[in-house]
Amino acid sequence: MKNSKILVVDDEPIARDNLCHALGKEGFAVSVAEDGRRAIALLRQEEFALVLTDLRMKGEDGLAVLAESRRLWPLTEVVVVTGYATVDTAVEAMRQGAYHYLAKPFKLAELRVIVDKALEKRQLRRELQELREQVKTPQGAMRLIGQSPKLQALRETIAQVAQLDCNVLIQGETGTGKELVARTIHELSPRAKGRFVAFNCGAFTEELITNELFGHERGAYTGATATRKGLLELAEKGTVFFDEVGELPLSMQVKLLRVLQERTLMRVGGNVELPVDFRLLAATNKDLRREAEEGAFRQDLFYRLNVLTIHVPSLAERREDIPLLAQHFFAKHCREGRKVPSLSPAAARQLMSYEYPGNIRELENIAQRILLSCQEEVVEPSHLAFDLPDGAVLSSRDKRQSWPTLAELEKGYIMDVIDEVQGNRSIAAKILGIDRVSLWRKIKRYGLDSPDS
Repeated sequence: MKNSKILVVDDEPIARDNLCHALGKEGFAVSVAEDGRRAIALLRQEEFALVLTDLRMKGEDGLAVLAESRRLWPLTEVVVVTGYATVDTAVEAMRQGAYHYLAKPFKLAELRVIVDKALEKRQLRRELQELREQVKTPQGAMRLIGQSPKLQALRETIAQVAQLDCNVLIQGETGTGKELVARTIHELSPRAKGRFVAFNCGAFTEELITNELFGHERGAYTGATATRKGLLELAEKGTVFFDEVGELPLSMQVKLLRVLQERTLMRVGGNVELPVDFRLLAATNKDLRREAEEGAFRQDLFYRLNVLTIHVPSLAERREDIPLLAQHFFAKHCREGRKVPSLSPAAARQLMSYEYPGNIRELENIAQRILLSCQEEVVEPSHLAFDLPDGAVLSSRDKRQSWPTLAELEKGYIMDVIDEVQGNRSIAAKILGIDRVSLWRKIKRYGLDSPDS
């Protein structure tokens, strides 16, 4: 447990320096704060394995530091340091969650024992939490529901790609589960113990993207009262997922390319290159190769991202999984105390015949609406009438001479949703399972703002 990060908080410079020196000699990475206010600011920036805080300080005292540490980082252990006259208060701190207290003056041997035991307890709690999460949450590719050949092939590809520490481009239509694929790659990879950081490239302005990804130094701009790490730093030893990477502004593409080439970054307002170590997974519903050829996306960045490519099949490509997925969503959204309904064969066939321009996201929305409209134990075709509009069912597909494009189906679906919610785009975006920015782009793309739409 050496190299563990420890925060020392004390308003007396000599006491602070002595603690810092003693812990540094033991191989710990020590940060210091001269008062409770500064300690709380540091806790809001990063996690520490242990906090050693004086109890009596002006302004925010040790109890305030303890409370904020427990709120932000429940696994961080806190040891309070106090004079003999305040032992009762130290005991109260332990009731509030502190691991132990040290009464001044204390011996270095006593400090070492308490620090080692506190870090050992934290490690045990972390391992217990991980075990509980493993039991509670389906792991890896098991969360990719379905038994179709396309999904089986996707699972096999993910298992292989996860072990290769290289950039991956995940391609697929909106709503197919590209982020789930990315999370699964991360969970099955050697970086699984690191953080998985997801970022939607289409949801922010260029200025906000820079700040979110690279962080900033204190004083970099008005309101930057403290240094803040960006997402790329926070993902150290882990994985960064860029959703809608095709929406990244060209100027930001240049900055990202440099990070991938140099494996360093500079915070906003900074002048020091900081090393970073993360794996990049990127997703898009665009033809990124064509975008690069047409100049809408940098070719050099495309080749950096496209080391390996995974295609996530649309729901229309794996129709045989639809009944299983629907049943999964029934179980997920069924209110407590109600028996989860099942699909009749006829209802299953009808669900399988629909195109699903919104893919799995749309199927989940339909499943939720079925639960509201059907109070029976078996879902019949009559319960689907309001979900599958005329023309959406494809049972006579072999007799049809002309087929709408996927874009036409998506446009029609978006128009139906917007009409249903009387033009409220916030609600429409929620129903469609996308953010307002993505909905705005689709409205512009399909000309739904025009009088003729």
